[in-house]
Amino acid sequence: MSEAPEIPAGSEPAPPFDHRTLLATLPELPGVYRMLDAAGSVLYVGKAKALKKRVASYFRENHPSPRIALMVRQIARVETTVTRSEAEALLLENNLIKGLNPRYNILFRDDKSYPYILMTKDEFPRIAYYRGSLDTRRAEYFGPYPSAVAVRDSVHLLQRMFRLRTCEDSVFANRSRPCLLHQIKRCSAPCVGLVGATAYAEDVQLARMFLQGRQQEVIKRLTKAMEAASAELAFEQAALYRDQILSLRHVQEKQYVESARGEDVDVVVAAEEGGMVCVNLAMVRGGRHLGDRPHFPAGGVSCPPDEALAAFLEQHYLDHPIPGKILVNPPPADDEIGEALAAIAGRPVPIVEPRQGMPRMWVEMALSNARLAITARRTTLSLQGKRQQALAEALGLEGVDRIECFDISHTQGEATVASCVVYAGNGMKKSEYRRFNIRDIQPGDDYAAMRQAVQRRYEKVAAGESVAPDLILIDGGKGQVAAAAAILEELGLAHLPMIGVAKGEARKPGLETLIFPDGREPLQLPPENPGLHLIQEVRDEAHRFAVSGHRAARGKTRRTSRLEEIGGVGPKRRKALIAHFGGLQGIAAASVEQLASVPGISDELAERIHAALH
Repeated sequence: MSEAPEIPAGSEPAPPFDHRTLLATLPELPGVYRMLDAAGSVLYVGKAKALKKRVASYFRENHPSPRIALMVRQIARVETTVTRSEAEALLLENNLIKGLNPRYNILFRDDKSYPYILMTKDEFPRIAYYRGSLDTRRAEYFGPYPSAVAVRDSVHLLQRMFRLRTCEDSVFANRSRPCLLHQIKRCSAPCVGLVGATAYAEDVQLARMFLQGRQQEVIKRLTKAMEAASAELAFEQAALYRDQILSLRHVQEKQYVESARGEDVDVVVAAEEGGMVCVNLAMVRGGRHLGDRPHFPAGGVSCPPDEALAAFLEQHYLDHPIPGKILVNPPPADDEIGEALAAIAGRPVPIVEPRQGMPRMWVEMALSNARLAITARRTTLSLQGKRQQALAEALGLEGVDRIECFDISHTQGEATVASCVVYAGNGMKKSEYRRFNIRDIQPGDDYAAMRQAVQRRYEKVAAGESVAPDLILIDGGKGQVAAAAAILEELGLAHLPMIGVAKGEARKPGLETLIFPDGREPLQLPPENPGLHLIQEVRDEAHRFAVSGHRAARGKTRRTSRLEEIGGVGPKRRKALIAHFGGLQGIAAASVEQLASVPGISDELAERIHAALH
């Protein structure tokens, strides 16, 4: 590590920062640099292919970026770390930016992972919407897609054209007659043998080719099959091929932004209006334009579009697949990004600003959508700002930039789950949501559940390991509020503002009563009050998150509890049975022979399981 000379504590004040002394010590090697102010706070973190050359660029006269020029005037020390490669430097830089959150870095926070189309590797593969980690041993994944809507539209398209199944394995294994999807010509019903494995595999291969952008090949194969069926007087089969061809041609006509080359391309553009910058990511997969997703710098940082685009490329592609090509506008401020991404991908990654043709059209469309996203965000921020201001005024608070809300969900005391959702920065922050599985309480004791949830959340705040909210909402009345207040008192956090949101006897939106822990008279805001609308939005989200968690926990408990009562069915065998049949319903519907086909389940045990579930 290299840094500017430091003066020992207690001696004369440090002289002004001399960048020439620093530069004389820096190598022409890849690495990461950290710029600090006089107080030791990190101002900026960057990476470089050659540290000496990159750091020297900051000390040129008339720096082109006013934001960076302001930062340079505050530098008191520069620390560097040499890395073995540009790729390693990019990884270290990204980790430091996320961990240190430097004042002058541009940080993009993506609260959601990107969805995919999943195609299983079963004898009769199913297709489905999927979000999560990728397990290529069990399935193929096509994507990523910019939104859930884009995935579902594509799945519906595949159903219409190739009639592939979408049902869970447990449903597939236990059907005795075709489902409604077969009746409306969206599934070929392999579950009941209406299509053979060979014919179904052909449809799967055509779907795979379609997702890879090989539409013309698909049409040629279908046309050949249609002609062969007609020659054999199999007119009904020929009509099916004809319908598939017509559907494909319709898709091609509709996808006016489609590329005939069937390529995988990301289109990344940055637009700035009125001090607000948006980086818009559009995705082209298999030549089909799938839509886009706008991204805004965290904290509303204002910066030039080329700097925002460079920061986005560096951060986004460390966590997501790198496509064959990236189309940009404007070119990123950092011209070394392409080399770093190529090192990570193990192949060249062209970063191109297109001038004409379909690629230019994609860029123009993405820029237009980025500007629309800025307009929409400005409208949202204005509305949310009014809501926050109205709520702060109603409660006598300076501000309510961060709100955390708790709710409890259970069914007669079974599978109690507490939720804590977070509103911050003018919107819900799903990446900061938390669920708590409540244990060791009397079933149905909502007060004890609330105490446990609040304690588990705010122990970290009391220890200085987590940020405190400006307002805590408790979905409940006096009892729940008192329970939460008692825990905050124990943790030394009684100063945190808190209110309960009681629905009242009618339980209608707009009639909520706000309960204070200090004994103040309850407050009922007018139904049209913007502050009340904000409370309702956050409260409803906490309720939704708690209920979904409770249902999942309850379902898991019910799936395993009946199996746990059967002698000889331990955790390993329970897991194998559930994985094989998809759940308790599938296990209960299975015959003794089907149960015995599961590894680890003997004929005798299969009979015992069957008897216990019937």
